[in-house]
Amino acid sequence: MSTESTAILYPARDPRARRSLRLASGTALCLAASFGLSLPIPMIAPVLGVFLLASVNQPMSPRAGLGLVLVVMLTTGSGLLLIPLLRYYPFTGVLLIALCLFLAFRYGLRGGNNLVSTFLVIGLTMISAAGTFDFGLALLVIGALVKGLLVAVVVLALCHWLFPDPAGAPAPPAATALPDDQAAWIALRAALVVMPAFLLALNDPAAYIPVILKAVSLGRQSCTTAARGAGRELLGSTMLGGVLAIVFWCALSLFVHLWMYFLWMLLFGLVAARKLYGLSPSRYPPGFWVNTLVTLIILLGQSVQDSVAGKDVYTAFAVRMGLFIGVTLYAWLMIELLDQPRGARRHVRRRGRPC
Repeated sequence: MSTESTAILYPARDPRARRSLRLASGTALCLAASFGLSLPIPMIAPVLGVFLLASVNQPMSPRAGLGLVLVVMLTTGSGLLLIPLLRYYPFTGVLLIALCLFLAFRYGLRGGNNLVSTFLVIGLTMISAAGTFDFGLALLVIGALVKGLLVAVVVLALCHWLFPDPAGAPAPPAATALPDDQAAWIALRAALVVMPAFLLALNDPAAYIPVILKAVSLGRQSCTTAARGAGRELLGSTMLGGVLAIVFWCALSLFVHLWMYFLWMLLFGLVAARKLYGLSPSRYPPGFWVNTLVTLIILLGQSVQDSVAGKDVYTAFAVRMGLFIGVTLYAWLMIELLDQPRGARRHVRRRGRPC
């Protein structure tokens, strides 16, 4: 391809190439840092890194980064307040969790901070489920979320320094706040998508934490997915993430090392990021590729931990993949049953990014 045609396709002010590099390198750095530092639940840092890097296209000041961490500590700590209700009044506690999930998703759909909405959903589900089983496990989950977010914030700043947007690059369009009735309908749907994973986690939180993270990702994706094509987007991204995780595992098995883990994650992240930002043609929306990348990270990270613990990696992967497919089919069913009115459907498509 000639220099002139390249300049036409990718103008000097087009920030998509650098944003793709930021997303891929940031995800790989979060992965390497979390496993290298032996953080608790190491897959949390790269998952939060994907959400952060895909949502924030501007460098965060140290004050803003610290403020986000403090907000997350407060929002995730809210799950601790619901532990007594879940232990002694389980039916009331579950209903209250469902109401809080609905309010958290509606907050994001009404123009609120999407990251805060996501962290609130994670805190309400993961921490309250873990605390019902063991209070010490709830504190461990809070520590893992805070440490993982700190890693993601530091990596975000480093990646913006390494790959800044070109001067004069257009800012991404702000998400449009939905009207109250449409936001409430879609928030109800997203909350119902997350609830089954939370109920499963009440029985064994340590085993179902990956399922909760997957359900949260599906809940975000359901905010921008209409009934038409929902199966292709939700189930397709889950299946693609599983296939990529198998290919990744086979490639990593050739030479097992932390830096090879980083380099393979960088390569797979670049493939997904180019699709997400439109550098490589794709008929799927950005939420599809975010969910694919998150599914890959969760499945692969859990398999690595299973291998270290001496478990049967392949059996555990098959069970986990089956649970992911089941949760995805349920999310598809909720979208089909609670499809919003025609006007809301067009409006959701214009938003273009998860809640």
